[in-house]
Formats: sequence, structure tokens, C-alpha cells
Amino acid sequence: SHFHWNGDVFTDGQIIDTVTPRHGNSTVNDCNKRAEPVWDPEAHPGAWRAVWAYSAKRARRDQKTLAAQEARARAIVDGSKAAKTARFVKVRGSDRAIDDASLARAQSLVGLKGYVTNVPITAMPASEIIAKYHDLWHVEKSFRMSKSDLQARPMFNRVRDAIEAHLTVVFAALAVSHVIQSRAGISIAKAVKALRPLRSATITINGATQ
Repeated sequence: SHFHWNGDVFTDGQIIDTVTPRHGNSTVNDCNKRAEPVWDPEAHPGAWRAVWAYSAKRARRDQKTLAAQEARARAIVDGSKAAKTARFVKVRGSDRAIDDASLARAQSLVGLKGYVTNVPITAMPASEIIAKYHDLWHVEKSFRMSKSDLQARPMFNRVRDAIEAHLTVVFAALAVSHVIQSRAGISIAKAVKALRPLRSATITINGATQ
């Protein structure tokens, strides 16, 4: 519906907050209405919230990638390249042709990136959804650290209490390691190496000595 009312021209940094169907065979947007629908879990049970962001830098990169994919597809259709599975190539028996519809659709989406979420707009605006996504590397770093430095390897637990206990231990270890890193100014790997020879210690937590 956005393309219907506004065309395919975007400004750098433009954000569109709308809805997207969970399944390809359902429709959640009414093209007769110009205003973008605000996702609501009760009003749109068969859809998710979709936040779209346009970047001029991403558009230049996407155009370059699309041009290379189109050139490869045309070379396969012309027979100058080996017939392999490629984007924008339609195969019917031994005939191959350019998929113009798919190519046009891909070109209309150049520069756009979508973020699908079930967090309502009342809890988090679109700009914050994107910012949280860009901070995911912190989470990924923590998981890498928990598997390597903290040796929190996967546990094959089937009982809910055991699973929650394991997760609690892992996240507690992550929390403690982040505090150690921020206060000591060293990596958790160095801290673990320094503490490994110790077999006993006296610590004070909230006024209680252990």
C-alpha cells in the first residue's frame, strides 16, 4: 500500500512502520487506505509488525549486487555461462528466460531493510526497534564468551526446572563477568586465568561474608 500511494522514491533514513502477514497467502494491508496500519496483536492476529528503513548507502550497495546478479542471469540465458541455478532466471524444461517480474520487484526494494517484531508501538517506537537490532552484537558477543571463556556448553536437559537452573547459572556468570571486566579493566579470559589456581576465597556480598 505504501508503493501504491507514495511510489518507490525514498529519502535517506526514512522509516516506515507497518504490518506484514505471517504467511504469504494472507493479506493484512488495505491498499484503499492511505494511512499505514498500526500493528496491534488483537487487531492483526495473522500478522507481525514490520519496520522498514531506507539507506542511500545500502541502496548503492544493493544496486551493485543486483547489477552483477542480472548480468549473470542474462549470461546464463544467452548461453555464454554454464546453466546453473541463478536469481532472475526462469527455467521451463530446457528453456531459460529472464524473470522480469522478480527483477523489477528486487529493484523496487533496493535500499530497504525490514525488521520484523512482535513488540507493539506503545512499548517501543520504530527507531528504537532498529537501534536494538544494531545492538545485537553485544548479545552475540556474550554468547561467544559464555561458550568459550566461561565454558557454559550446551546441557541436554529435558526437565523445565533443570533448564531454567542452567540458564540462571549461565546468565549469572555473564553478569558477574561483565562487572569484573568493567571494574578490573581486563578481559574475562584473563580474569578466569588469574582466578583458576584459587581453590578458596572469602568474599563479601551485600554485607554478608561468605
